[in-house]
Amino acid sequence: MAVVDKRVQDIDVWLGMAREHIGKLHPEQLPLFDVFAAEANFGRQWLNDSLAALQPGANVLEVGAGLMLLACQLRREGYVVTALEPLGEGFSAFNQVQILVLELARAHGFAPEVRVVPVESLGDEARFDLAYSVNVMEHVGNIDAALAAIAAALVPGGRYRFTCPNYRFPYEPHFNIPTLFSKRLTERVFGTRIFGNQRMDDPAGVWRSLNWIDVGRVRRSCAAIQGVMPYFRRDLLVKTLARLARDREFASRRAAWMRGLGKFLAATGIHRLAGMIPAGLQPIIDCELVKTGATGAHARYLQS
Repeated sequence: MAVVDKRVQDIDVWLGMAREHIGKLHPEQLPLFDVFAAEANFGRQWLNDSLAALQPGANVLEVGAGLMLLACQLRREGYVVTALEPLGEGFSAFNQVQILVLELARAHGFAPEVRVVPVESLGDEARFDLAYSVNVMEHVGNIDAALAAIAAALVPGGRYRFTCPNYRFPYEPHFNIPTLFSKRLTERVFGTRIFGNQRMDDPAGVWRSLNWIDVGRVRRSCAAIQGVMPYFRRDLLVKTLARLARDREFASRRAAWMRGLGKFLAATGIHRLAGMIPAGLQPIIDCELVKTGATGAHARYLQS
């Protein structure tokens, strides 16, 4: 049986504190908070082995920190955390809740350093041992510039791990619609469902922000960055299918056919076979960019 890191469990304490704080001041924002609390919980588990390879007090960068929940948790655990969050188009509803989260974290002494700049403007100071992002890379304006900026900000042997949709797979998860060869054609066919979406504060802004990233695009971008090697993991799809079966909040944001399929595959155990699907054909990208110069714990981690 896999051993669960106590720090993964500890995030529930922080999320409970934040939920109570927001519930007292702005209870109408709790549905939004609950969505991102679930994602922060997922993110901490997803990052567990990447964080375990770091030394205490390592420098960590979150690219697109949203409500800051995961960044604050990692600061609680003793990492030196910088949270990059420009709050781009389509995400204005985050502002109020984000402010409340940061106020609470500052009051308890574990707020991250916050930088309100686009990732492309990160600068080239190599200081971070680990960078990560959860469902952010599909929204950046320039994939090549974003990956190059993050790579430049990593120390030798540092890593950038990110997960986001793979648009080579014909499904758009924000709007729960199939994709039809291109973003333009998909918009022409499903425009009513896209722009009439009632679950988003600004569906038009979210749609405009999508860049149609895929595994091949990441590989081409990395080929142009000296000293960077991308590795694509294949087990996240297995975990996501299992999550569809057990996480009601997460499942509620997916199409009914997907919820049913996830439950069936998890119940029969067939979902475990999803890890055999090549990374380029999976609906989810789980990529780790590694900057050359790995030594010590970094090297042992990459060999595992």
